Amino acid sequence: MNKKEDEKLLQNREYLLKLDKARMPFGKYANRLLIDLPEPYVAWFAKKGFPKGELGKMLQLVYEIKVNGLEYLFDPLR
Repeated sequence: MNKKEDEKLLQNREYLLKLDKARMPFGKYANRLLIDLPEPYVAWFAKKGFPKGELGKMLQLVYEIKVNGLEYLFDPLR
């Protein structure tokens, strides 16, 4: 791997660590960790549209993780 690839992997790891601690700021699941949101709830956002900004990006990633069965990625962080 080159330096640029190493930096990208590190950024992705840091973003996953950030996502692991992020909480839902509103609604029925307020204060719940984003990664712990029920899949149907996250799928609803995917259908209706994710919020703008960082929260939307994080919810979109959570959706991809859940739909693809990748929740195990967060097991070592718990």
